Amino acid sequence: MEYMEERSFSELLTELISLAEQVASLAKDSEFEKDVFTEFSILVDKFIPFFNDLRDNITIMDKPSIHKAMESLEKELRHAISLIKSHSLKQPIKQNENITHDLGRSFGLVLLASLEVSTDFREKIGALQKDLMNTRFSGNVTPTSSQGSDFGSDLKVESEIKEERVSDLQVELEIKEERVNVDIDDVVLQLKYGNDEEFTLALLRLKDSIRVEKDDNGWVNDEGVLAVLFNRLSLNQPNNRLNIIQLLTTLASENAEQKEKMADVGFLSALVKSLTRDVDERREVVRLLLDLSDLPAVRRRIGRIQGCIVMLLSILNGDDPVASDSAAKLLNALSSNTQNALHMAEAGYFKPLVQYLKEGSDMTKILMATALSRLELTDQCRASLGEDGAIEPLVKMFNSGKLESKLSALNALQKLSSCTENVQCLISSGIVVSLLQLLFSVTSVLMTLREPASVILARIAKSETILVNQDVAQHMLSLLNLSSPIIKCHLLEALNSIAAHPSATKVRRKMKEKGALQLLLPFLMETNIKIRSNALQLLCTLSGDLTEELMEHLGETHLCNIVKILSSTTSESEKAAAVGILSNLPTSDKKVTDILKQESLLPILISIMNSSTGSTEPATCRFTESAAGVLIRFTDSSDKKLQLLSAEHGVIPLLVKLLSTGPPVAKCRAATSLAQLSQSSLYLRKSKKSRWFCVPPSADAYCEVHDGYCFVDCTFCLVKAGAIPPLIQILEGNEREADEAALRALATLLQDDIWENGSNCIAQMLGVPAIIKVLEVGNENAQRKALWILERIFGVEEHKVQYGESAQGVLIALAQQSDSRLKSTSARLLAQLELLQDQSSYF
Repeated sequence: MEYMEERSFSELLTELISLAEQVASLAKDSEFEKDVFTEFSILVDKFIPFFNDLRDNITIMDKPSIHKAMESLEKELRHAISLIKSHSLKQPIKQNENITHDLGRSFGLVLLASLEVSTDFREKIGALQKDLMNTRFSGNVTPTSSQGSDFGSDLKVESEIKEERVSDLQVELEIKEERVNVDIDDVVLQLKYGNDEEFTLALLRLKDSIRVEKDDNGWVNDEGVLAVLFNRLSLNQPNNRLNIIQLLTTLASENAEQKEKMADVGFLSALVKSLTRDVDERREVVRLLLDLSDLPAVRRRIGRIQGCIVMLLSILNGDDPVASDSAAKLLNALSSNTQNALHMAEAGYFKPLVQYLKEGSDMTKILMATALSRLELTDQCRASLGEDGAIEPLVKMFNSGKLESKLSALNALQKLSSCTENVQCLISSGIVVSLLQLLFSVTSVLMTLREPASVILARIAKSETILVNQDVAQHMLSLLNLSSPIIKCHLLEALNSIAAHPSATKVRRKMKEKGALQLLLPFLMETNIKIRSNALQLLCTLSGDLTEELMEHLGETHLCNIVKILSSTTSESEKAAAVGILSNLPTSDKKVTDILKQESLLPILISIMNSSTGSTEPATCRFTESAAGVLIRFTDSSDKKLQLLSAEHGVIPLLVKLLSTGPPVAKCRAATSLAQLSQSSLYLRKSKKSRWFCVPPSADAYCEVHDGYCFVDCTFCLVKAGAIPPLIQILEGNEREADEAALRALATLLQDDIWENGSNCIAQMLGVPAIIKVLEVGNENAQRKALWILERIFGVEEHKVQYGESAQGVLIALAQQSDSRLKSTSARLLAQLELLQDQSSYF
């Protein structure tokens, strides 16, 4: 044996050729059944050219596995020599067949070991093996020495021969069974413990056995082959895993018992792991799972395997169309189980769930709706459910189902209603009327439905299309005092959304006509902050259309209440709503001003503004805009004492800061307040000759524009406050809301007594190009103000020379295209620039 292992492949081939020649020669000279042994010798003669071919391809064939298979063939040839030389052959024909078949099996091993050689060469091996395995010898079984026996002896011999044939047949069956068992044991051992190469050979042998014994492969079950294959599935290399899955597919398609065994949850789990592997393996395992899915147990169990449905959905949406198609079919098969449909929904695949909502039994619909209401859904998932058609069957359940159906449907609709894309579908379904009817209901069994109904209404109300229901706001108002605090909050939220829609003018008017303000004002005393905040916000929205009559509705008590809320609340939205109401009160109402001054609104407002300016939060921006509007009241140029009070509280630096950091509306209102303050500067300036100074002011206090001593706190001078640069920046920017107010503030520097000084200041601050820009891009009022300012500035020769040419293009355009007033002013400026004669028709 040691010698055989040490031999080279060439030496082994030489030995095989020699043995084949000996077998063929002995067979031809045999004394038994000459025809049979002659036929056998012809078969063995075919070995010699085959071995010579191997010698010619020695570099390809010289592999350990082939070497080992050829040694097996060598053993069989030596065994054949021993049998032929023996003179005790009881059944020469049968034993000769056995020798031939043994040689065929050895060639089968060579075939299994020759996986990497050319197809042609493998076909030659296969053809030779087939010839050997299919050989059946026929001939006279009586040896030549038995001739001449008498009749009695012949009968005795014939009887003995028959008995011997039966005995040989039994022996043959036993040998065959033993050989099969040995082969199976060998395959199973290699499957269990073999290395990758041995395992591959065992798979091929197993596959060949299953193909040959298609109707009799129950031994696969007896030997636990399935368990072995599934165990090796997670351990082997990709090629072997693919072969295992293909073999399992064959077993599943050909044997119902084996297919049933594959429904074991452990086996299914092993298959599911292959869903994450490479394309070929993934495609094959989906196909196998699809085949297995006609078993109810598989459909029931597979959905419970962690990650299975998620991976199938990934394959469904992947780039492999074959695997995707199989995954779609498999998911469809799995969806016949309601639990699987729920698992799919959890993974973001909602079509089965929606289908059950449409066509399932009442209990199934309740199950699906309840599950949907409990799912954690992203906005994308909610939108997907709406697109898949979930809303219509849910609305139908709510409208026509029993209490349990109504509750589950309403909770599911509440979940879906938070997605903007679904709101329009809800409104179109006509659910608004049904929700209102439910809220008006006093039936005790329906009380549990009122809260989700109010939530849905609040969300639907965010869409302007809710206004197709003309009376919806009035119905909600009438429900306010009949509802629990939670429902009241949702109704107020809905009313806020409805009233805030740009096209809701008529609705707001009707709400006020129906006494909305009187209904809402008591809520300002609410201890429930959410109710108070929502009521305050709705009052703010409705107060925007009231102006002069607003104070009649509020009264002093509620006005003071709003100031108290502003001073005490920590809610940014409440602050914004409270100051929003105050900003809607007419600034000309002195009584309101006195009340607000008495309630110390100004220091409260300035304190809040100083701590919040620069924030971009929506509520803070709304507060800043409204607060800047309230400050216009406290900077009224007709009330110098009020202006002085404002200045003492630090309003001017705050207003200047708003010019740079505030939102556009706040910038506009801040510029308006600064313009009002600046109108008083000329009269409040301190002359250089004044005798009232106890200590002469510093040189820095002198203002060249006002030609006197100016101070921010007492003369409200824009120059000393540093307001000119940010005002010019507003004009240079891309937002146009504050243009007119900024120009109005700059215009206060051009009053009759100081216009030349003011012109020089604006020019020195590089403000002239910004003013010219407004002529090009501003609205009509801003253009008119800009023309007036330029008229004054160009009254200074130096500025006319410097900027006149850059202004003439836009001035000519205005003179030709604008209204008569702008046309006249533009033409006058062109004449001032000496580009038109004084008698021009443009005057």
